[in-house]
Amino acid sequence: MKAPHLYQLLICRSILKDAAIKKLALWLENSSDMPVQYECISLLLREAETHGLSGNILQSYILFRLMHDENIAAETIEKTDGNLGEDLKRAFIHDIEVLEPLLRDLPSQRLNTVLLDNYIPTAAKIDEGSALISSALSNGWTAETLADTLLEYYHRFGSGKIARFRAFRWDKELGLVGIEHFEPIRMDDLIGYAQQKHDLIANTLAFLSRRPANNVLLVGARGTGKSSSVKALANEYFLQGLRLIQLQKSQLSELPNLMQALRRIASKRFIIYLDDLSFESNEPEYKYLKSAIEGGVESCPDNVLIYATSNRRHLIKESWRDRESGQDELYKTDSMNETISLSDRFGLIIVYRLPDQNEYLAIIDHALRAKGIILTPEELRLAGHRWELEHSGRSGRVAQQFVNYYLGQYKK
Repeated sequence: MKAPHLYQLLICRSILKDAAIKKLALWLENSSDMPVQYECISLLLREAETHGLSGNILQSYILFRLMHDENIAAETIEKTDGNLGEDLKRAFIHDIEVLEPLLRDLPSQRLNTVLLDNYIPTAAKIDEGSALISSALSNGWTAETLADTLLEYYHRFGSGKIARFRAFRWDKELGLVGIEHFEPIRMDDLIGYAQQKHDLIANTLAFLSRRPANNVLLVGARGTGKSSSVKALANEYFLQGLRLIQLQKSQLSELPNLMQALRRIASKRFIIYLDDLSFESNEPEYKYLKSAIEGGVESCPDNVLIYATSNRRHLIKESWRDRESGQDELYKTDSMNETISLSDRFGLIIVYRLPDQNEYLAIIDHALRAKGIILTPEELRLAGHRWELEHSGRSGRVAQQFVNYYLGQYKK
C-alpha cells in the first residue's frame, strides 16, 4: 500500500507542526521504525481522550486539525467574508487529495493496530462543526466535495481559536485569547425583563443580518442581569457567527489595535463587551471610547459593536462640587456636554430596574424547578422574603444566592 507523502501539503502545512501528525509523517516515510509507530499511536490516543474523538481516530484527528489549525484558505475566507480565489481553492483540494488515503483507510491499515479503528473515548464530544463534517463523510465523498465542506465550515465557524471559542479577552501582546470556561448561560435562564431582552436581541439580530444596529448601554440596578444578558448572546448566536470580546477599562487605549484585528475577520460579528463601566471626571480613558464609537478619523469596522453595562446612566461621574468649581468657566454648558456625551454615543440604552416581589420570587421558583425542587407558594414567599431581608434587597443576584444556599442545604 503506497504511503502518502505529507510533505506535499501546500495550504495545510500547519498540521505538520502537531506532534502526532509529525510522528505519523515520519512513520509513513520509514515504516520500519517501530518506536516512531508506537509514539504515534500513543499521541493519537492522548488526543482522542483530550478532544473526545471517536470512531476512526486517524480520520477524526486529521479532520480535527484541519478544522482547528489556521491555514491561508481559512484566513482568506475570514478576511473576504466567504470569497476564495479559484487557484487557492485548487491548491486546497490538492491538499485534501494528499490526505485522502489516510482519511479513507482504517488506522489498522497504516499503524498495525485495531485499537484506533473504532475508538470510544471516555467522554465523547460532538459540536455543531463536527456534525457538519460528519454529515459530509456519511455520504459518498470526493476530495473536492470534502474540500467544499471544509471551506463552508471555515465560513460558518472560522478557524483556529475563532472556531473554538465563543468569548475572548484581549491581550496587548498575544491578541485575542480564548476563554476556555465561558459561562453557559442562555436567555431562557433570565427570568423577567422581557422588553429589555427583546430590545437587546432585536438589535443583535439586526447586527448579525448586516443591517444597521446600535452600540448598546445596559444600565440599571446591580444584580439585575445586565452582564448575564450580554453573555447569553454569545451562547445563543455562536452558530450565526457572533463572538464576544471582554475589554477592561484600563485597556481602552488598545481599542484601535483591537478594532484593526477584528476588521481582518470580516466573516464574523464581534461584540466588544465593557462590564460595570463608569469614569471619574479626571480619568482620560473615556475619550478613547468616545473616539472608537464615533468621532475618530478611522471608522469603526462594520463587524464590530460595543455593548457596555453600568450602574450609572451617565457614565462620567459629576458632583455638585464639580458644578460649583466650574462657576468661573465662561462656557459652563461645554463641561456639562462633555460629561454626558459618552452616554449619548450609545444609540440604544436599555434600563434594568430592580424586580418587584413577584418577579423576585419567580426567579427563585424557576431556578429551583430546574433542579427538580418545587416549593408551595407560601414556602416560596416566606423563604424568599426572609433571605431578602437578610441581604441587600431584591435582585436577580440575591435570588440566585438564595437558590445556591437552598440547594446546598437541601437533602432529598
